[in-house]
Amino acid sequence: MGTVWRAEEWADDAVVLPAEQPTPEQVLAGADRFAPVAAGLRADPWRYLAVLATLGSLDLTAARALEPHLDAVAILAQAGDPDLSAVGVDATSTFGVYAARAPGTGLVASRGREGLDRLDGTKAWCSLATVVSHALVTTTREGRETMHAVGLHRPGVAHATSSWVSRGLAAVTTGSLAMDDVPAVPVGDADWYLERPGFAWGGIGVAAVWFGAAAALAGALRDAAERRPPDQVALLHLGTVDHLLHGALLSLRAAADDIAAGRADGPAGAVLAARTRAVVTRAAEEVLTIVGHALGPAPLTHDEEHARRVADLTVYLRQHHAERDLAALGALLLEDR
Repeated sequence: MGTVWRAEEWADDAVVLPAEQPTPEQVLAGADRFAPVAAGLRADPWRYLAVLATLGSLDLTAARALEPHLDAVAILAQAGDPDLSAVGVDATSTFGVYAARAPGTGLVASRGREGLDRLDGTKAWCSLATVVSHALVTTTREGRETMHAVGLHRPGVAHATSSWVSRGLAAVTTGSLAMDDVPAVPVGDADWYLERPGFAWGGIGVAAVWFGAAAALAGALRDAAERRPPDQVALLHLGTVDHLLHGALLSLRAAADDIAAGRADGPAGAVLAARTRAVVTRAAEEVLTIVGHALGPAPLTHDEEHARRVADLTVYLRQHHAERDLAALGALLLEDR
């Protein structure tokens, strides 16, 4: 691992990975050690974001596997830690969070017995569904938006991942789930998932991962300057990535302050998340470009860690929907006005 941009100012030294280039299975096997940080998100949001940023700087496959699990822990804590033993959840369970919407897909919940509902339908964009044991899934019940906890390895659940050909985040296999009369436990009341205070905070956590990966890429410029005295163009590159990442770091710290102070609930939280994600995305995309210009093809073709980080971050950043998310931010500002 090379230099990481100003890691001493934000990285969490307690975050370590079980192996070099760990598999999602290896990372999730130790997920429980991060659970208290996620459960305490409201009390100490900066610790939560710093853990995610540190994971992003170390390995994006690891971060992509752990971030949804920690998001699920935070969601369940906000829901009062409901009893999920009826769907097999125990201390060793690992989670995905599947809330994406795709045309022609969706899960419908019908009322069941003994506190259990039954799920039918399909869910798209389910990352690591063959690896994690459980998931929190968005559903509809009687026309209302709902959320359910469900076991992913039981009769009635079918996995489809054969179309995953990604070169970035290649190990984070993503496909669809089909469910046929699968038992599930409701999490929160109707519309709770969308209206809860922390709905927007999960998106800020993802932005922290992007920031950490961009900081690791920027560190490669510092390492290059140590190997060969930088000329004016190299100094320009260093200065540019520094101010971009400094702005992104300040945005994440401000977001943590707002969450801790109770200023990130409701519509304010949606605006905060959209702004923070936009700031971090812009910084990370420009860092990708600048590092490519500065270092040329050599690390992309001869440095496995660097090449993998570039490919992984390129894919991961597309969770931000670019101009469409900026347009959504504009709409939020008009609603607020």
